[in-house]
Amino acid sequence: MERLRSDDPARIGDFVTLARVDADGSRGVPDRRYLARSADGGRTVLVCLPPPGGDPVRWAAEAQQAARLTQPGFWPVGQLGGTPAFPWYAAPYRPALPLPAVLAAHGGPLPEALVRTLGGTLAEALASAHVVGVVHGGVCPAGVLVTACGPLLGCFGATRAQASAGASTAQGAVLDSGCLAPEVAAGGPVDRAGDVYALGAVLAYAATGHTVPEQQEIPAGLRDLVTACRSRDPHGRPEPAGVLAELLPGAAYGSLAGATEPVSLPGRVVAALSRQSAQLLAAALPTQER
Repeated sequence: MERLRSDDPARIGDFVTLARVDADGSRGVPDRRYLARSADGGRTVLVCLPPPGGDPVRWAAEAQQAARLTQPGFWPVGQLGGTPAFPWYAAPYRPALPLPAVLAAHGGPLPEALVRTLGGTLAEALASAHVVGVVHGGVCPAGVLVTACGPLLGCFGATRAQASAGASTAQGAVLDSGCLAPEVAAGGPVDRAGDVYALGAVLAYAATGHTVPEQQEIPAGLRDLVTACRSRDPHGRPEPAGVLAELLPGAAYGSLAGATEPVSLPGRVVAALSRQSAQLLAAALPTQER
């Protein structure tokens, strides 16, 4: 949990904001994200708003699309609200940390075994979406929310929502440029190959702390796969199912994304998730403070 700033909204729809999800100075965060509670104290949610400078209409359209998704592995959109100028969506709260916060809690890059688990789960989620023609279009470290049961993909459609007449500078101002496939950065459409490129950037980030690391920084066991995902040739990138098979050989397809059993996370990450939950439970609504 991060303290609210003076320019943060005190209320979003029927919810009172309690804290920010992302720390000041966080790079490549495509949404403004808050932990909030209903005025009667009965519901706690994660609420998302468009980023500063983003197109609220385009962002709202992506949120509406995300609300219709049934594929596992995606952060759910439970409620849509607001106005055309101030749209928002909310989802029931569960303890979750953006991937950059996971690395911060751990104290550096993650162990290769955990990178494989997280990456395989994300690959399965993308595979299930791609097979029905859905392109995520917002895969990035900040868009990966890690729960006790594994990662979920948020920030759906962030690249599309930031596109401004194909201007890559507008996209890069919000999204980590290391996650934008060359053809997308040049103004091309966001497609399945672009999702795979961004997945490669997320794997690189989890393993090194950078979306564009030096080749030798990447663990040897992941180097070839990350390089393939980040090929400048879209046709040279693997399919998500292939990424899953490479990361977790023998894993049963359909057993990872949306799992309800806890995964093995480092102790400091588990502690950070527990601390967030405890702090949020103890947080009083402004009207309850004395």
